[in-house]
Amino acid sequence: VQLQASGGGLVQAGGSLRLSCAASGRTFSTYVMGWFRQAPGKEREFAATISRDGGVTSYADSVKGRFTISRDNAKSTLYLQMHSLKPEDTALYYCAAGATPLYGSSLSRNYDYWGPGTKVTVSS
Repeated sequence: VQLQASGGGLVQAGGSLRLSCAASGRTFSTYVMGWFRQAPGKEREFAATISRDGGVTSYADSVKGRFTISRDNAKSTLYLQMHSLKPEDTALYYCAAGATPLYGSSLSRNYDYWGPGTKVTVSS
């Protein structure tokens, strides 16, 4: 499956953005999906994950209550709605697809396909 994230940009602290990840190739609904992010000079970290049918979601503590992951299997698209953005949310955001996990995963090694990332910059 090929993944392409979009929707990144520059936003002021407290603002909102919605990221999208369009999938093509194999059936999107057969994969659990995740969003990861990598800030400058830091390692990539987990942000959110969602099960194949969208019924189960999980978030990193750092984004819980501010970010919402969702998916539209009919459109083969994954979303990440981000509210109350903080400067520390500045990062390159990646979407990923995993065939093995049951309901989702916070571990990057469980994902088989990765998109090229979209940049989010939050100014203070």
